[in-house]
Amino acid sequence: MKLTWYGHSCFLVETAEGSVLLDPYSPGSVPGLQLPALTADLVLCSHGHRDHGYREGVKLSGRTPALRVQRLETFHDEKGGALRGPNTVHILEAEGLRVVHLGDLGHMLSPEQIAALGRVDLLLIPVGGHYTIDGSTAAKLASAIGAGITVPMHYRGEGFGYDVIGTVEPFLSRQGEVQRLDSNVLTPKRRETPVTVVLRCPVK
Repeated sequence: MKLTWYGHSCFLVETAEGSVLLDPYSPGSVPGLQLPALTADLVLCSHGHRDHGYREGVKLSGRTPALRVQRLETFHDEKGGALRGPNTVHILEAEGLRVVHLGDLGHMLSPEQIAALGRVDLLLIPVGGHYTIDGSTAAKLASAIGAGITVPMHYRGEGFGYDVIGTVEPFLSRQGEVQRLDSNVLTPKRRETPVTVVLRCPVK
């Protein structure tokens, strides 16, 4: 499995069982970022906002992926979707690994929702706050989920991201082992001891 981060909440997951692009953003929707031309077997969007739902910008391969996809319906805010609507959590299974992309999750998950995720090998979690859960809530949720690898997303960094959202640091300060990669690519493997991995954002 190969995971490539294109900034914000957009990831390409490539496996022997197919490829999936998650939450592609439209041109000009995210400061400092420009999505390259991408091809995937499947495109999944957590919701329809411009910075997460740019399906038309992705070329589909025409192949039918063999990987398994599950969905968990949640909300984009703490008021049951009254402020920003629904949010879909996507759960991918391929090559013996279970990947969870939380989208623009705006609230703490319930114990029942956390249980529904099952064992998580790779967790992609928003940490910037304002539009999503913030670093503190994200740290509590990550701890409750207990993924082998946790990758933060949807935050503001040097030269990218919305001014109103926070940086990754408040989240990282609450984590245990942290690895910072000088790349936007990760080859995840199952781990017994949890680690948080910060990928390098490909600023345009």
